[in-house]
Amino acid sequence: MLKTAISYLWMLSAVLLIVSVLLHSPKGDGMGGLASSGGSMFTSARSAEATLNRITWTLLGLFLGLAVVLSAGWLG
Repeated sequence: MLKTAISYLWMLSAVLLIVSVLLHSPKGDGMGGLASSGGSMFTSARSAEATLNRITWTLLGLFLGLAVVLSAGWLG
C-alpha cells in the first residue's frame, strides 16, 4: 500500500518536473509571453524565473529522493 502510494507520488513528481523544465526559457521569458495581456502575480520576469527555478530544484530533489527509496527496497 505504501509502496504504491510512493510510486504514484514519484510518477507525479516526474510529470511535474518535466512541465517545470519545459516552462523555462533560454531568454528567461518562459511561458509568461503567452499571458502577457493579463495581470501577473510576479512583479518581474526575474522573480518569476527565480520562483520557477526553486520549484524545479525542489521537484528534482523529490524525484531523486523517491527514486532512491523505491530502488533501494526499503519499503519491503
